[in-house]
Parts: sequence; C-alpha cells; structure tokens
Amino acid sequence: MVNTAPSALAAIERPVRAYVVVAVATVLALALLTALGSAQATTDAWVHAVIVVVLAALLPLRLRAARRGSGRALAAVGVIAAVLAVANLVEAVLPGLFPVWLRLVSVLVVVLMAWTLLGVRAALGRAGRPD
Repeated sequence: MVNTAPSALAAIERPVRAYVVVAVATVLALALLTALGSAQATTDAWVHAVIVVVLAALLPLRLRAARRGSGRALAAVGVIAAVLAVANLVEAVLPGLFPVWLRLVSVLVVVLMAWTLLGVRAALGRAGRPD
C-alpha cells in the first residue's frame, strides 16, 4: 500500500486526462480523414491510433488503482508513460512513417507522458515519507 499525497496523484491525473482526450481526438480525426478518402489516414496511422486508444483506456484504470493506494498500479502508470514517451518519440522522428499532423500529435504525447513521469516520480518519492 502506498501512502501518496492526493496532490501528487492529482498532478498525474491532468496529463493522463489530456492524453485520453488526445487519443480519442486522434481516432476521430482518422475516422473523418478515412470517410473523406484522404491519403493521410494510412494503415500505419490507424494501427498507431488503436494502440494509443487502448493505452488511453488502461492508463486511467491504473491511476484509479494508484489512488486507492496500490504501489504496483502507480509503478504501472510510470511504465506505461515511459513506453508511450519513447514509442511516440521514435514515431515522431522517423521520416515518412506518419503524416505531419500525426507526428505533431506524437510530440504532444511525449510531452504529456514526460509530465506524467515527473508526477509519478514525485508520488513515489512521497510514498516513503509520512504526510
């Protein structure tokens, strides 16, 4: 059981919520582009978007468990955030993999996950100290 200050977890909640919004907006944008027959709605973009949405569903669930005191859930939030940050950074810099707009979304995800990781680090740092 982790004794984490609510403010530390609240700091993690903001970027996680923003990530969920970005993930859903990305899928909606791809759906619209697909409906319009745009070449920017590539198979690679769809694979990326589906993975992003699955993790967008998982991340808040782990954060909720961390709010209930689960240290493993808090660690899972950190692992998921780290994987998302690295994967999106790679995807953003690989030339020609995604359209420019999706590369910019990937950069935004990197920023949000870095913010999340800072919050997880702060929360884990407080876990060992009594409030």
